[in-house]
Amino acid sequence: MKGVYVKMSIDNQAITIYNIEKTIYQFACESAQKMLKSVLEMLDNQLMLERDRTKYRHKGKKKTTLKTIMGEVEYERAIYQYKDDDGKSFHVYLLDEILGFNNIGFVSEVFGEKLVELCCDLSYRKSSKTASGITGQSISAMGAWNVIQKLGERVNEKENHEAKLAKNNRSVGQENVKLLFEEQDGNWLNLQGADRKKYGKKHEMKIAIAYKGAVKTGGGKSKPRYNLVGKVACANFEESSKFYARKEGVIGAVYNRDEIQMRVLNGDGASWLKRSVTDETVHFQLDTYHRNVAITKYVKDENARKIIRDLLYSKQIDLLLEVIKAYSNSCGGREDGEKEKEDFLKLLTYFKNNKNGLVSYHRRGLDLPPPPYGIEYRRCGAMESNVFSIIGQRMKRNRTNWSVKGGNNLARFLTLKSTGKLHEVLGNISSSVLPQKYEEKVQVALSSSKVPKSVGKGYDGVKQSSISNAPSWVKNILSFNSIQNTTVGI
Repeated sequence: MKGVYVKMSIDNQAITIYNIEKTIYQFACESAQKMLKSVLEMLDNQLMLERDRTKYRHKGKKKTTLKTIMGEVEYERAIYQYKDDDGKSFHVYLLDEILGFNNIGFVSEVFGEKLVELCCDLSYRKSSKTASGITGQSISAMGAWNVIQKLGERVNEKENHEAKLAKNNRSVGQENVKLLFEEQDGNWLNLQGADRKKYGKKHEMKIAIAYKGAVKTGGGKSKPRYNLVGKVACANFEESSKFYARKEGVIGAVYNRDEIQMRVLNGDGASWLKRSVTDETVHFQLDTYHRNVAITKYVKDENARKIIRDLLYSKQIDLLLEVIKAYSNSCGGREDGEKEKEDFLKLLTYFKNNKNGLVSYHRRGLDLPPPPYGIEYRRCGAMESNVFSIIGQRMKRNRTNWSVKGGNNLARFLTLKSTGKLHEVLGNISSSVLPQKYEEKVQVALSSSKVPKSVGKGYDGVKQSSISNAPSWVKNILSFNSIQNTTVGI
């Protein structure tokens, strides 16, 4: 039988798996919206009855809309006039307070998490379009941006708190390692608006990762593949001292900093990166990629390149610097001599500034602590791919321009995604914990035999929803009699 699918017709209605699935999904979303509306209004009524009437004066009810994965849920909740100890009046919604809507706006946690995941891969415009297509409601590109900003600020609060703990040596990390690898680099991103006037057309986003080693995941002997183990990451536009504190906080949230005996720091030699070299336990090495690129860029003669590389490999650093200086002095008398001399001097300055890092850590004869079971100590050099996969792939796409604040907020989620902690952190920062008594009442309310009014006894989802106007064959397909008595809990 030819064709992608077979069309049938009952009562002049075309039947395909597409419209069956879409109809069922629409019906399920409409039923779930009604159920959530009833639960929210039930909880608001319970808060009204149990409030302290001496503090909270009932001032009527107002409608609002909550964006969820099953669509927009419109409901009413009470507004109260509240007076503080100084007699100053405020207006509050107790339901919004207890559900945490004042913190993340009227977006459900589940919908917010899905939207963040989309924004980590797609532009805000495409994320909003995709979210509108796979959920029961629509959201604009600006709405998606607002969610990232609100939740991003809460991640920032979390990271700032962790930074303070690390500064006071009170970090809560439980992972014990003797040797920790750190790699840092920057990525220059386009700025927009007032930030472009303040910082210039581009501004460097600092990126740091830390890990305890690597495990082999595949490949042959000639080209094995490895994954980093225990990776943590952070990224920000901020200046070096603040970024160092943030980086230490992120590390301290996972690793027991008191147990770390040695750190290997790999980077391109930027001045802000050296902020992490705090004592003799931190061993800086110049990233081999940047080191080799510098040789290729500044030394045009292949024989000179070979001599420089041989001196590097043999660890004759002082002689290496003297040879580069001699090359620069011998460039006079030729047509392009001044340019060649200038290049040699640039390489000499770069190597002098990073003299202590020119020899890789594994060739220094360091007394390294043994690696954890099943983990290998690999040569550093994972930062280039991480710069692209964490920041570049999303934030440099299509020459996108960023504000400093907006770029920082998105970068927080990109680093969480790259380390597999996005779901965990979003659950912690956006979850609204109900007191025990309300949690039990919500569980009771979601029972089909207990939910009041339209979702209560005798509630018929088919009759209550717009599906009642659907063709008879759809109603037969969507017969929910077998599950109408099912109790649902949170």
